[in-house]
Amino acid sequence: MDEKRQKNNKYDSSNDHQLDGSKLQRVARPKKTVRLKLDGNVARRASLKVGVTWDIELPGFGLRKRSNGKVTWVVKYRYRGQQRMKTLGEARVVTAHIARAKARKLIAEAALVGLPTKPKQKYVPRFDEYVHEFWGDYAQHWKPTTQKACQGYIARELVPVFGKMQIDQIVRTDINRWRDALSKRTGVFNRTIPLMSVMMRYAEQLGYRRKATNPCRGISRYKRDPPERYLSATEYKRLGRVLAEFDLPNPDVVPAILMLLYTGARTSEIEMLRWRYVQKPRLVLPDSKTGPKTIYLNPQAIDVLNALEQGKPDDFVFQAIRSNGPIKLSQYWYNIRKRAALPDVRLHDIRHSFASTAIADGVPLAIIGKLLAHALPESTARYAHLADDVICESAERVCSGLAAQMGISHDQL
Repeated sequence: MDEKRQKNNKYDSSNDHQLDGSKLQRVARPKKTVRLKLDGNVARRASLKVGVTWDIELPGFGLRKRSNGKVTWVVKYRYRGQQRMKTLGEARVVTAHIARAKARKLIAEAALVGLPTKPKQKYVPRFDEYVHEFWGDYAQHWKPTTQKACQGYIARELVPVFGKMQIDQIVRTDINRWRDALSKRTGVFNRTIPLMSVMMRYAEQLGYRRKATNPCRGISRYKRDPPERYLSATEYKRLGRVLAEFDLPNPDVVPAILMLLYTGARTSEIEMLRWRYVQKPRLVLPDSKTGPKTIYLNPQAIDVLNALEQGKPDDFVFQAIRSNGPIKLSQYWYNIRKRAALPDVRLHDIRHSFASTAIADGVPLAIIGKLLAHALPESTARYAHLADDVICESAERVCSGLAAQMGISHDQL
């Protein structure tokens, strides 16, 4: 009887022990997996058991509670054949919605590892983002005056129109629409379109646009009749009389304007003139609108400079009143031209008048181009019609003289 009881106890299925020789070994029962619809309410349960509670909707997404009471979101996934578990954040900080989205993304990315994928496209910025990169790379090569002008064009004209567009999505239609919108401000468009073209070309070089896709290429500028205003001999006399009699607060104003009259230089070249540039009988400018430039001085211009008190090499020849900075002739020109009854004459028209006077005296266009330091022959060609008038007048005088010598009058023809 005892032997039978011992035999039954040895193989009793209700017992978790089995006899292995002389040692007793415990057989572990598998743990029961807990699955719930995980949300914030589950995460806040005080009755949540220690361990991992898995989500019933997204396989691999779980909520782990440690023995110290800390509750975190986790995700379990396979990466290249190996099982991994990653913590997504504490349940009290990260919501269930965000944790679930992170888990879904990680599981999807792990599933795609090793599979052929679409090549990643290079990030293409919006125009207002690209402006900063373009300015940092490109503007440093411009002169300060060019930087100031272009900065204004970008801020006032380009960013409001193209700012929210991807740089590679700007097409020719957008440029034409912008052009049409500026039909009443044609000068602004004509000055801004070259800047836009440069920006698009540089975007191609950076790889933000495909090659040869500059939308500004071939866009015509507005045709504008350049304001041509030339001083007549009578107007020169009126201006000279005003300059001689007008009492101005800055004594450098009159000499500076005389230098414009005698040299045909640009206003900025005279305003920014320093004494070290004065190397009589010429002015040697290290920089100008067209680069280094030499201005040749006639006796009248030399007399103007000789009458001034020479300063240090780096001092401006014509200075402002309240500082050692350069003079600003535009502050005084309005009153001067009004006193001379020349309300429509700009300071730059003095340069045009210099060229017209030279043509009237028979100076060839090529020489005038050198005197004015034009970078392109087209800039001088604008005065060609003046030269034609002089030639016609000369031809008329010659023919009249020949006809008189031959005793032929117009009435006999």
